[in-house]
Amino acid sequence: MTGLLGLTRWHSGGARFWSATVLALSMVLTLGGCASAGRSSTKDPLERLNRNVSQFNDVVDRAVLKPAATAYQSVAPAVVRTGASNFFGNVSDVWSFVNTALQLKPEEALNNLMRFSVNTFFGLGGLLDVASEMNIERHKEDFGQTLGRWGVPTGPYLVLPIFGPSTLRDAMAFGVETRADVVRNLGDVPTRNSLLVVRTLEARANLLRVGNVVEEAALDKYTFTRDVFLQRRRNAVYDGDPPQVERPEGR
Repeated sequence: MTGLLGLTRWHSGGARFWSATVLALSMVLTLGGCASAGRSSTKDPLERLNRNVSQFNDVVDRAVLKPAATAYQSVAPAVVRTGASNFFGNVSDVWSFVNTALQLKPEEALNNLMRFSVNTFFGLGGLLDVASEMNIERHKEDFGQTLGRWGVPTGPYLVLPIFGPSTLRDAMAFGVETRADVVRNLGDVPTRNSLLVVRTLEARANLLRVGNVVEEAALDKYTFTRDVFLQRRRNAVYDGDPPQVERPEGR
């Protein structure tokens, strides 16, 4: 399910993001009237447009991503998948360190820096998660959360082609995310592309069971995915303790 994959898409974008965003925003401006007619949520004034993009993403997922992830899960040994997951998690700790520092969270920033240092030097470049064995906690933060921390409003819910669920704020932050992505900045093209493919397959494989549950349980998959995404993002910005009364995000 490309929509659920969007929940874990950070650090896995590409240059296609910019064309996708421009396309989506252009459609917002030109089709805003008809999109607003299908609104069912104040956070989703572009529901009709978003549903169309979501359907396109589902087609791509069924045709490409899900079969590839299923094959990867069947072929790759558990130890290989664990090593891959640890490696990409270690890489993401670098960007999490930057964002926790930007959010003025010194303890969380120090933990992320320590995790990266320990796993890089004592965990075979991050293939082993030694830091977790030492009870050094991971604090995942991205630039969208940083913007929310400093009061940038969420904006409307927006489904991006290929990349899935987002908001206007997170879509803008995604451009910074891709530029800061360590994997995407590798100079060796074959290595970089191979790592990007493995990371995408690993992320999608982790969602195979979740996707099946959603397919069977959700009366409206689009609404379910949207509501889960918005709730998760709001909880992430407020570190799991969002205010009871809705107000612009930030503290």
